[in-house]
Amino acid sequence: MHSHHPTSHDVVIAGAGPVGLFLACELALFRLSVVVLEQAEDPSSPLKRLPFGMRGLSAPTLEAFYRRGLLDAVKEAQKANEVSGASRAAAHWMQETRRPAGHFAGIPFFHDQIDSSRWPYRLPSPAGTSLMVEMESLEAVLAERAIAMGVEIRRGSPVLGFEQTDDEVIVRTEGEIFRGRWLVGCDGGRSTVRKAGGFEFTGTDPEFTGYSVQVEMEDPDALQPGRTYTPTGMYTYARPGTIAMVDFDGGAFHRVQPITLDHVQAVLRRVSQRDVTLTALRLATTWTDRASQAAAYRRGRILLAGDAAHIHSPLGGHGLNLGVGDAMNLGWKLAATIRGDAPADLLDSYPDERQPVGKQVLDWSRAQVALMRPSASSRALGAIIRQLVDTRDGATYFAERVWGVSLRYDLGADHPLVGRSVPDFLLPAVGRVGGLLNRGSGLWLDFGTHAPYRKLASRWSDRITYVAGDAEDSLGLDAVLVRPDGVVAWAGEGSFDPEEATRAASRWFGNPGPDTH
Repeated sequence: MHSHHPTSHDVVIAGAGPVGLFLACELALFRLSVVVLEQAEDPSSPLKRLPFGMRGLSAPTLEAFYRRGLLDAVKEAQKANEVSGASRAAAHWMQETRRPAGHFAGIPFFHDQIDSSRWPYRLPSPAGTSLMVEMESLEAVLAERAIAMGVEIRRGSPVLGFEQTDDEVIVRTEGEIFRGRWLVGCDGGRSTVRKAGGFEFTGTDPEFTGYSVQVEMEDPDALQPGRTYTPTGMYTYARPGTIAMVDFDGGAFHRVQPITLDHVQAVLRRVSQRDVTLTALRLATTWTDRASQAAAYRRGRILLAGDAAHIHSPLGGHGLNLGVGDAMNLGWKLAATIRGDAPADLLDSYPDERQPVGKQVLDWSRAQVALMRPSASSRALGAIIRQLVDTRDGATYFAERVWGVSLRYDLGADHPLVGRSVPDFLLPAVGRVGGLLNRGSGLWLDFGTHAPYRKLASRWSDRITYVAGDAEDSLGLDAVLVRPDGVVAWAGEGSFDPEEATRAASRWFGNPGPDTH
């Protein structure tokens, strides 16, 4: 390794939210030294707890946690919450007779309509397709893992500024200087790193101010529970006093002044069109549907991930999943670049792959806003979407998008599995692929025992683990090359083309070592 003076690290990460913490774990997996600088002194906040702290994790996020051996801890933390009973009150759809699988602008789709046979490259996996978690318990699990892996977390240390040279970034906090070979901004929608780094950040202005509030009401039966659209907006209500509402005011009220009881009552009366009287305001926060994305995710030695790179409304809860996806994609690429065995352009594949995914999520969120507008045309469009969602094709399409199972990077290959998440193959002799990815190396799965594959894989033996054996269901494949993030880099079916396989391995893992045969 290289020499360090006391505050010198391989990577400095700004922000100890789930994205910064998960990225820190990824980098530590490759034995890099990482410091996370977090503005807040205290990680806990009522907004990270139920009911507002609930987040839905999608398939790619659950797979990322599963592949890094974090899924059980996340599920355990969640179970501890459910025992406290709090999340049952938060889920206002529990009264439904059919099992909702998700929603689009509040229009639910249901498990009994989804045709998962359309996803031939998915095998049953402990990861599943969706899970509700509480933000605070998720962050606690990630922080505990990061610290156990040797990551240093500095709370109460906001990044104030930085400058980069050809070979390092010098980061200033209040009273301390940190040097890193790279700086990654995971510091949220109002990212200091993004602003100080001069990243262009563009998109669409907000149409509404959203409110999430906990109140006490004179008459808790004055509002109808569940989600209600009105001529002026929309609200969801869970007894006795949890309300989310959107007021189409162009985002005018967001973060401009303190949120008072009188203000919330006035907005609630306008949106619900009922003469509701509030007697106490326990908790309140605002949000908008502003949607913006950084034009570049990298400038020199500065990188962006999570909300620092893209913001949109919290509708459908994609922000956290998008950020974890950024971290899973970036971690191994940055590590290989720092180690020095990466192909020259490996790091460029991070923005190339993640920016289109971010753009798609921003548009998905804008489309939901269009359905929520209090206009006759939006209601008409909503009725049509509702009918579409109620068909097998429609429910399957929405599930695919909301759960993230349609995610595929364009890696320029013909095979339909390349660029997708590796199926969780079960090799009776060695176990499931998800477990084999725990160490963070690439995998060469050989479902026969083909000498040429073994020989090829041995040339990258420091970076790729060769695994041979029959799989319970190999989906008709002979061999699969998997990147450290669980994305399929190459798939062999039928005739073996050593040149194509060599090209794929070199593209993601750099030059092979000397041929040992």
